[in-house]
Amino acid sequence: MAVTQQEIENRLWDAADELRVAIPEAQYSSVVFPLMFWKYLSDTWEHRHQEFLDDNEGLDGLSAEEAHEIEYRDYQSFEIPFIYPGTVQQRRASWPSILATIIQPGLGKRVRASLQAIETANPDKFSRLFGSMTWTSEEVLSGEVLAAVMQAMDRTPKMHEGNMSHDVLGGAYEYLLKRFSDGSGTRAGQFFTPREVVELIVEVLAPKSYESVYDPTCGSGGMLIASANLLKAHGGRGYTLRLYGQEAVADTAGVARMNLFMHNLTQFQVEVGDTLKDPRFKKPDGSIAQFDVIVANPPYSLKWKPWSPKDPRAIGGVAPQSSADWAFVQHMIASMDPKKGRAGVVLPNGVLFRSGQEGSIRQRVLDDDLLEAVIGLPANLFYNTTIPTCILVFRARGTKSGERKNGVLFIDASKRFIKAKNRNVLTDADIFDTVAAYHVSIDADGTTIDPDGEGGLAARFVSLTEIAANGYDLNISRYIKQAAADKADLPTLIEAYNLARAKRQKTEQHMLAVLADAGIKGFDE
Repeated sequence: MAVTQQEIENRLWDAADELRVAIPEAQYSSVVFPLMFWKYLSDTWEHRHQEFLDDNEGLDGLSAEEAHEIEYRDYQSFEIPFIYPGTVQQRRASWPSILATIIQPGLGKRVRASLQAIETANPDKFSRLFGSMTWTSEEVLSGEVLAAVMQAMDRTPKMHEGNMSHDVLGGAYEYLLKRFSDGSGTRAGQFFTPREVVELIVEVLAPKSYESVYDPTCGSGGMLIASANLLKAHGGRGYTLRLYGQEAVADTAGVARMNLFMHNLTQFQVEVGDTLKDPRFKKPDGSIAQFDVIVANPPYSLKWKPWSPKDPRAIGGVAPQSSADWAFVQHMIASMDPKKGRAGVVLPNGVLFRSGQEGSIRQRVLDDDLLEAVIGLPANLFYNTTIPTCILVFRARGTKSGERKNGVLFIDASKRFIKAKNRNVLTDADIFDTVAAYHVSIDADGTTIDPDGEGGLAARFVSLTEIAANGYDLNISRYIKQAAADKADLPTLIEAYNLARAKRQKTEQHMLAVLADAGIKGFDE
């Protein structure tokens, strides 16, 4: 019987819930994901090993070396080695092997040794996969709690392709990412961008088969995975994409690698390091590597150590120390392939109008006609901030279509959402309509669809001449009536508040007078 998505999700959450007595929910992922992936590897290895035995019953006439060669040539795609080889403690570094020793002291040490052995035995696939593994220390997580988590996770069905599809496996992984982000505030939310925001960006950029996709702040790898999934959904070959990501936090980079494997994506490279200070993807001559598609949701208004003005990425100047928002944009622009490169990034609305050094960079980017579109998003979409955000879409110099040259397409989608428990959410219809607004042909007068915002969505193409006349300010309210009307409503709201406040005060005074007449005192003291 096929394993359902709901079944595996429930079982995995039961395992994660065992940690509630030991660590904050924001730290669940550092324990659950390595254990989940280890179990997946072990179940997959055991399944393929049994297939090998069934197909070569008895292994008549084969030496141990010959059998090993056949198994790893035709059946296994990775190795589960032994730990403590040559000693009485020797055992395979697999889930069931270590689970059998669960009541013995030193469980964390055996788990750590197993994960390290798997990394070492598969350097091309699993190098640094499991992160720092600090949770294997008894001081961080007791053996009793670790045992409880493993026992709960062992009640999940076997996690291999003979028992469940990669869609189910990947879906379960995404489910846990979302649960951790929903319930744990900013720390987990820092590396999880809501699915619908990711889908919107990827739909706009539309990766094609055999292209390269790069995320300079890849977090859990969601944007890279979404690129492959979208291509597959549109009839393309998602597995042909070459996926690249860089992430500053080692444990989070491990989460991304595991996530990609769970989704059956193998053509990827995820590096650890500060993208602005130490970009890991470079050409042989040392310059920044370039890609077809670049996607990112960088940390907002991050304080950073600015580059030298001579840094080749510093187009238009250097972003201020107080905010690296435009530095991430500059890095992405430098990373675009000159023939067909395009980029999409989510940033706070402040990047649209802040002055000073950021204003100078923005002006240069606009003068070079690199910015194609600004998409205004609803507030409170993200797990770690309630502020309104926008998507900026860039094209390599000279690659915009004729009707979009020397201008910017503004789309105001800030009213398109539904309220959920912890945040606002974009529906499939919201995403579809916004993408349609992006792709629609531009009329001679610069209007695209619904310029007055009926239906909660408005879009308008604005010439660079008009933007320059506004001091290179990209605030959406300058160019779209819907956003401007919202801004104009503020005085009306203040007036309504003052009227309501005066009415309340008058009612209170009347009530106190009635109470005083009745001989009841003390309410006005």
